[in-house]
Amino acid sequence: MFVGFFVILMTGYPVAFAFAGTGLVFGLCGWLVGAFDPSRLLLLPNLWFGTMSNFTLLAIPFFVFLGAVLEKSGLAEDLLETLGILLGPLRGGVALTVIVVGTLLAATTGVVAATVIIMGMFSLPVMLRYGYDKQLAAGVIIASGTLAQLIPPSLVLLVLSDQLGVSVGDLFLGAMIPGLMLATSYLLYVLILAFLRPEVAPALPIEARQLKGKALIQRVIKAVLPPFLLIFAVLGSIFFGLATPTEAGAVGAVGACGLAALNGKLNTKLIQDAAHSTAMVSSVVVMILFCSSFFSLVFDTLGGKTLITELLVNLPGGKWAFLLVSNIVIFVLGIFLEFIEICFLALPLLVPAAQQLGLDMVWFGVVMAINLQAAFISPPVGFSLFYLQSVAPKEVRTIDIHKSALPFMVLQLAVLLLVIGFPQTVRWLIDLSATPVL
Repeated sequence: MFVGFFVILMTGYPVAFAFAGTGLVFGLCGWLVGAFDPSRLLLLPNLWFGTMSNFTLLAIPFFVFLGAVLEKSGLAEDLLETLGILLGPLRGGVALTVIVVGTLLAATTGVVAATVIIMGMFSLPVMLRYGYDKQLAAGVIIASGTLAQLIPPSLVLLVLSDQLGVSVGDLFLGAMIPGLMLATSYLLYVLILAFLRPEVAPALPIEARQLKGKALIQRVIKAVLPPFLLIFAVLGSIFFGLATPTEAGAVGAVGACGLAALNGKLNTKLIQDAAHSTAMVSSVVVMILFCSSFFSLVFDTLGGKTLITELLVNLPGGKWAFLLVSNIVIFVLGIFLEFIEICFLALPLLVPAAQQLGLDMVWFGVVMAINLQAAFISPPVGFSLFYLQSVAPKEVRTIDIHKSALPFMVLQLAVLLLVIGFPQTVRWLIDLSATPVL
């Protein structure tokens, strides 16, 4: 079934229909040889209804809409320019700005494509104009833009919570420290590289830092403070137990519209464009989910899930061998498939084995999210590479973009190993939030 799925996928057929087509063909073949009972398909309406009534998944359109409003209103661009002026005097200041803004956008939108494209359009030409090394400039955009895969309110974590059967709030809390570890490792890398090789990441010249004094303070209040307040409203309401992730997403969507209105950018066209983007992403998620559940039902009925679980549980080396195999599988799939497809294809096979081996499912989910992030920037077909390539100036070649990802992949691997070796990086905030206050 998996071979058939990938063969269909490689022909360019849509992922959702590749799932459904494979399930249909193998279900029919299984029925002809007496291995599949068609009455099992009567379970599908219940499965689909359960999906559509899942309150957690309702957070997806809210967060996508939030990110679309920030992108289309120019608020993200204003944030990038203002922090660029603040950090410009430092060596590597613009690169540091990109990392900080990528982290902030990840904490407000959870959408990788929008973040990479925004920063690619506005910061890459600036870095090239002031003498930055092409590969460093491209690398910081790719890596920091992909932080939206891990830092809450990540869409990856929302989908993972549904597949793992764990609380979204716990996954959000568990991913915070690893996400900040990744962002910090990027900042340290740029600072060290700028210190050792000043020519690859120079400070901005004085004429490029025009705002001073009162004008600068006013711009910071207008462009930087509102996104911080929005992040606090969204994540703070979740972490302090004031709202569910879905409710917090609704608050964020309304807050983004409010910020756009305060900046005079809110209009009917912006709302229509943001709603259209949200509908496109949400419908793709639901269609893939429906079709993958059909695939999984046939696969499970034919005995595939039981076979895979027994194989993974009985690997020599126990849970460590399972972790090694799981990470390799997710990484390889992440090079070729979107995270939504991986979550609905691979995780249903890994979760039963992880549970039988006694793994902490929240920790396992964060490990998988970090792995997916690394795969997202991996040459030759990591999605973030192509997002940046679509908006990069002509002087930045495809080979430059692909090479730029390599040092950041090393940093991601280092953080992944730290999280695997020290599970408290994931559990600490969760345990702290569960500790009663005396």
